[in-house]
Amino acid sequence: MSGRTGSQGQVTVRRMGLDDLDLLVEWRETVIREVFEVPEGTDLSAIMRENRTYYEEALAAGTHVAGLACLDGRAVGCGGICLQREMPSPENPSGRNAYLMNVYTTPAERGHGVARAMVAWLVGQARASGAEKVFLEATPVGRPVYEGAGFRDLPDMMALPREAGR
Repeated sequence: MSGRTGSQGQVTVRRMGLDDLDLLVEWRETVIREVFEVPEGTDLSAIMRENRTYYEEALAAGTHVAGLACLDGRAVGCGGICLQREMPSPENPSGRNAYLMNVYTTPAERGHGVARAMVAWLVGQARASGAEKVFLEATPVGRPVYEGAGFRDLPDMMALPREAGR
């Protein structure tokens, strides 16, 4: 998939697979460190081993789609969707859904349409897989990109923190 061209450069997105496993884990660590504001030098080896295992299993099973975004041929971003099933409902009769995550653009390349191209590509992958419901968690930086793509807030959603109920 190709995106915007001209003075902002050409954005392309390609699907990543098991052959890209090291690169996927590398990008995932970059995203985790920035989004979760992990201090420099913090050991993430355990969580990165879990991410590697997740990618190995989910990519092989077809329950995860990962993309690499390039601007003028340089890798500058990533993104992924977790394909899942839930109980069918009137708003999602098939029960197929996609959780969009790990959308990231290197800080120096933000504002060139990289995230917008990645989100469009991921939503296209989700729809092609039959997902009728696509959802995500947005950072303040990412919110305008998702709103521009048509995402809306879900005021009725709640989450149980990891430490609650233990």
